[in-house]
Amino acid sequence: MTLTQDAPARTPARKPAPHHASLIVKGKDRTGIVAAVGAVLSSHDANIVSLDQYSDNPQGGAFFQRTVFSMDNLKAALPAIESELKARLAEELELRFTLRDMSVPKRVAIYASKSDHCLLDLLWRQRQGQLPITVSMVISNHPDTAQEVRGFGIPFFHVPSTGPDKSAAEAEHLRLLRGNVDFIILARYMQILSGDFIAQVGVPIINIHHSFLPAFIGAGPYAKAKERGVKLVGATAHYVTEDLDEGPIIEQDVVRVTHAENAADLQRRGADVERAVLSRAVEWHSQDRVIRDGNHTIVFA
Repeated sequence: MTLTQDAPARTPARKPAPHHASLIVKGKDRTGIVAAVGAVLSSHDANIVSLDQYSDNPQGGAFFQRTVFSMDNLKAALPAIESELKARLAEELELRFTLRDMSVPKRVAIYASKSDHCLLDLLWRQRQGQLPITVSMVISNHPDTAQEVRGFGIPFFHVPSTGPDKSAAEAEHLRLLRGNVDFIILARYMQILSGDFIAQVGVPIINIHHSFLPAFIGAGPYAKAKERGVKLVGATAHYVTEDLDEGPIIEQDVVRVTHAENAADLQRRGADVERAVLSRAVEWHSQDRVIRDGNHTIVFA
């Protein structure tokens, strides 16, 4: 008999209604932050519809807050709200903040190689309205998925990347991406991005990898895992930094497997988890639910 673990129930995609904005605040905790945010928003007749906050130490530790508010004349009012937040939060309380109109989906580029399970899952979810993103383009170092991607009406760019010198490919990537994307998703893109590219592209990059790292690094991880008799397979979605696969983690999940499953079974189960974990990470990032702090994250999911 094969034992399985129930997949976590997926929360239906939360689509912000028109006229919603997100306000992310972070900095040193102190008395009066929540009151200051509420005072600024109420002075503009904004209605707070969601508020999450976290402090790692109320005695001057790090404070994080995500507020979603609604108002009819949002686009016209945002510049005045931002100006007042700058005076109250940045100058008086020495906090950092970002303010965004949530009716405008974030633009994303998806990178992929030959494996298509994460890529096609993201495109399908976006088409179904489950992910509040606009897919600006798909970039791949192989042409294998071009026809399927174009079937979604998404531009596909084949940019070969062979050998140790990636500078020509990365220069082409930067040309395609500049000014066109708000973040990048590596959907099983089997190339290492250089530190210079990460610095120049200037937008967050989300990666997905199997949960075996660093135990079974390199080719054939599921075969190696089968040989060791693993009982869990899973996946990790994280932000990309110059340190390979060591960036801040956004989401992780696992499923139980048994001795009766072969390496192909493990790979299939792992692909299922990768799809689910990556789509949750993308959804949360696109809704401003993930706040980076050093090499970890606060996730108001």
